[in-house]
Amino acid sequence: MELIKNFLQTRDISRMIVVLLFAWYFMTAALQQNSWHLIDSVNLVIHEAGHTIFFFFGEFFGIAAGSGFQVFIPLVFVLYFFFRAEFFSSSILLFWIGESLVNVSVYIGDAVVMQLPLLGGDGTIHDWNYLLSHTGLLPFTPLISLLIFISGFMCMSAAIFWGIMFATNKK
Repeated sequence: MELIKNFLQTRDISRMIVVLLFAWYFMTAALQQNSWHLIDSVNLVIHEAGHTIFFFFGEFFGIAAGSGFQVFIPLVFVLYFFFRAEFFSSSILLFWIGESLVNVSVYIGDAVVMQLPLLGGDGTIHDWNYLLSHTGLLPFTPLISLLIFISGFMCMSAAIFWGIMFATNKK
């Protein structure tokens, strides 16, 4: 009874609407992988920054750092809010990690056919073709891509669950 009373408060309804809007946006972005979404632009800038910042640690690490940074930066924000006990904010940002993982899974899935347009144009190294070729994992591209996609989808599902759960929390 108390939970229902708390939920009916304006702040709780607003938070629930935020969770539903984020769920709709990020799930749509995840399921429409051939479309460009605003969050893809943000991820691209962070991805390219990862290459630039970690270039000095060698070619392999610099290339891996693009996708790694793309997932790491949202994780930093999630952890920031989590350790401040702002669990609702943390749960909302968990959508970003999930979408970044889905985005990376698409890039991984393209490692064999290399049909995605790359920022540098023709002659640009395809990150995941390079990484999977150098580690001998190129034959496992579909499986790796699927596992990363599932991880991203699970993050977004957790974000929905925790977002709803923390919508009535006062933090």
